[in-house]
Amino acid sequence: MSLTDIRIETERLVLRAPRIEDFDGYAELHGDEEAARYIGGHMPRAAAWRKFLQQPGAWLVQGFGMFSVLDRSSGEWLGQLGPWRPEGWPGNEVGWSFRRAAWGRGFATEAAVVAIDWAFDNLGWDDVIHCIDPANAPSQALARRLGSTNKGPGKLPPPLENHPIEVWGQTREQWRARRAGASA
Repeated sequence: MSLTDIRIETERLVLRAPRIEDFDGYAELHGDEEAARYIGGHMPRAAAWRKFLQQPGAWLVQGFGMFSVLDRSSGEWLGQLGPWRPEGWPGNEVGWSFRRAAWGRGFATEAAVVAIDWAFDNLGWDDVIHCIDPANAPSQALARRLGSTNKGPGKLPPPLENHPIEVWGQTREQWRARRAGASA
């Protein structure tokens, strides 16, 4: 299967590998001080371009990376979400970041559920984490909705070692038991 064949659809969303046409939305996200607050801070468009290339590179080198999340009806780029494991990372992360226009509409929860399923089913992960700034209450609420619990403080590798994070997470067995209970 080619990377361009990887596509997950939900009732409202499409998740797929990043493409060049996603960059304008990505640049908007990273240019917005509030939206970029917990993902490294806002940056000018040229710096956002270099950061944007991380995810397509992760897909090519590792075979996975964060998905671009699109509104299924309009094709609008809403954000990115999915598996992420850079060198020295504290675990197998499913992370997220969304443009402010997408906040509060349940998109992150909807996308995270299928992305976690995909990571467990396709990557063979035994657990999943979310690295969340202690002040980021909306991301903590999302982690709780997903069934993850706060495992305590964590440490990111350089050059991010001074960014405070808490590691939230759960095992594949916990995830599947919760999903089976939700389906019943």
